[in-house]
Order: sequence, then C-alpha cells, then structure tokens
Amino acid sequence: MLRKGNVGLSGLSAVGILWSVALALTLPAIPAVAQDGSRVDADVHKALDNKKFHDVNAAVHGDMVVLTGTVERYADKEDADRRVHHVGGVKGVDNEIQVAGTGISDEVLRDKLSKALSYDRVGYGTTAFNSISIGVQNGVVTLQGTVYGPPDKDSALSLVENTPGVKDVIDNLEVAPVSPMDDRLRLELARVIYGTPQLQKYAMDPAKPIRITVVNGNVTLSGLVDSKMDRDIAGIRANGVPGIFKVVNDLQIAEPEKGK
Repeated sequence: MLRKGNVGLSGLSAVGILWSVALALTLPAIPAVAQDGSRVDADVHKALDNKKFHDVNAAVHGDMVVLTGTVERYADKEDADRRVHHVGGVKGVDNEIQVAGTGISDEVLRDKLSKALSYDRVGYGTTAFNSISIGVQNGVVTLQGTVYGPPDKDSALSLVENTPGVKDVIDNLEVAPVSPMDDRLRLELARVIYGTPQLQKYAMDPAKPIRITVVNGNVTLSGLVDSKMDRDIAGIRANGVPGIFKVVNDLQIAEPEKGK
C-alpha cells in the first residue's frame, strides 16, 4: 500500500514539474514583446533622424507605424514612408504626413512643372519620345501620357515630387513596351519630321516641342507648333513612314502673342 502511495505522489510531482516548466517558458514572452516593441520604436526614430523630418511624428502600434506632422516637399513624405517600411519588424505604415504649402497657385505650379518636364532627360536621346500632360488641383499633380522607358518615368516623377508646392502626385504615366520595330519607327519619324525644312526650327530647341509616341506601330504626335501648316506637314510626313499602322495628330497650334 505504501508503494502505491509513493507512485501517486511521484506522478503528482511530475505533473507539477511539467506545469512549472511550461509556466517558466511562457513568462519571458511578456518582457520579450515589450523589448521588441521598444527596439522597433527606437529603429523607427533612428530612421527618421534627419532635419527634413524635424516636424514628423512616428507612433508605433505593434507592427504598424503611424506618421503625422509636416514636411517641406512631397518627396520628403515619400522618403519618410520608405525609410520606415525598411525598419525590421514594421509590417505597415499609415502615412498621414502633410506637405507644407508654399502659397503658389495651381496655374503657376503647372506652368513651372510643364517647363521643367519639357527639358527633362535632355541629352539622353529620349526627350522627343516622352509625351506627358500635367493637371494640378489644390497642389495635387496628376501626370498622364506615355514615356519611352522606366528611367524616363522615374525621372519625371522625381522632378515633380521634389518641386516645392506639390502636395501629392497621381501617377498615370504609362511606359511604352519594348519593341525593336517601334524603335526603328521612332528614329525614322524623328528624321523625317525634324529633317523637313519647314519643321527644322523645332529641332533647335532641345526640348523638341513635337513629341513622337509610338506603341505597337501606332503613332501619336503631340506638342505645340506655330501654325496649322506646320501641324499638317508633320502629320503628312509621319504618315509617309513605312510600317506605321495609324497616325493620330494631336499637335496643338500656339496662340499668337498679343501685339503681333
């Protein structure tokens, strides 16, 4: 009888030991979570340790981070978002940062961006093949159109995002598909259009106001020319290039200057 009693006590002791071990294993998890949260918080604030984020606040909620405050440029808002996303342990970012206003009107901002984008990528040989339209409303810039390649798109977006007064950017730009046939057509179209005596004056400006978009053999001419005659000549020359499926002539005619 005594032996049976000892066996019972031994079994009970084993259960108690197992319970103690399980409890001991679970207890450290509580401070570990708190410690991990502190690490994420420290890493987030370290990532934002830059004077351009002086007025930015970051609140860490588990694996989520909420960003508030203000920055001078839209590019700074995007940079803060990228930096925090790269912090270990961060799964999502709620970016509520506001871009400080500069008092610039939508019309002035649009004209400024239009001029800057018209000269973007000059020297890379793709300027004439990038057609970008700009819309601005309450500081929010919408970019539409077709560009030659990813570097052209990235350059345009970077230019806009770093311009003071831009509060947000809506990217509707499309990149033309890679096509040796389209590349041949682009070069031939540029040669026949800018090589025409009547249109050679447009080749003097590196921004090339006649933009040539080619997608799968379909051509669109856009930009600003001086007269209806120039517009018609450009369309005729484009239609004469072999291998083109269709030409859409969207060239606009500039209004005459006042006093002329």
